Amino acid sequence: MTDERKPIECWLSDMDGVLVHEGHPVPGAEEFIRRLIATGKRFMVLTNNSIYTPRDLAVRLRAAGLDIPAESIWTSALATAQFLDDQRPGGSAYVIGEAGLTTALHEIGYVLTDLGPDYVVLGETRTYSFTQITRAIRLIEAGARFIATNPDPIGPSHEGSLPACGAVAAMITKATGVEPYFVGKPNPMMMRSALRAIDGHSESTAMIGDRMDTDIVSGMEAGLHTILVLTGVMAKEQIDRYPFRPSQVADSVADLIDMVG
Repeated sequence: MTDERKPIECWLSDMDGVLVHEGHPVPGAEEFIRRLIATGKRFMVLTNNSIYTPRDLAVRLRAAGLDIPAESIWTSALATAQFLDDQRPGGSAYVIGEAGLTTALHEIGYVLTDLGPDYVVLGETRTYSFTQITRAIRLIEAGARFIATNPDPIGPSHEGSLPACGAVAAMITKATGVEPYFVGKPNPMMMRSALRAIDGHSESTAMIGDRMDTDIVSGMEAGLHTILVLTGVMAKEQIDRYPFRPSQVADSVADLIDMVG
């Protein structure tokens, strides 16, 4: 399968578990990013987390030892804003989320309001408020369309798991009977919007991820060359449990540096 593909011109990479792990760069990640920049390859680092703007994330990554420009970071918040701009340009939304999501929606010209909005948009936030969730439920009952940045049920923290966007979306769905449209991984739309942002083509793009159920399946559905690395949550023996396979498996991004020509 690999032989029939065009040479890899563009790279998409998940962030957590691929380039960073528990706040530290994965060995080889720094050199991999340096090689991408030195060779002029177009690339995007993807994250389902919608809390931070790309500029915020670039600073956080730099503090962790990875120099990735803000314009090379693609979040589920940006993908959601792109989706809404395509669907209903200049629309309005009631947003539960942080600066990453509100900034992305402001920048595409959306009005953020709780007065008869076109959409309720749910993202990640550090403090889900019962008042906001109640407002979201009532707006959806009144006809607002329900969008969520990503389906991840939990997120990591130093103290343990935190309820994430998917868990709060489930509460709103239980109350309204309305399922959200999830834009982030494993929706291949996240990959396609990132590809569009770097003017890439699926047949010459690779997606690197550490999860079969999000990164690899969405990369596969978007028609990309998929590479599973084993520095995140997946162990090699778990791969066979899935009805699909990555195009290739690597121990870490360190093994992919030589593929960047």
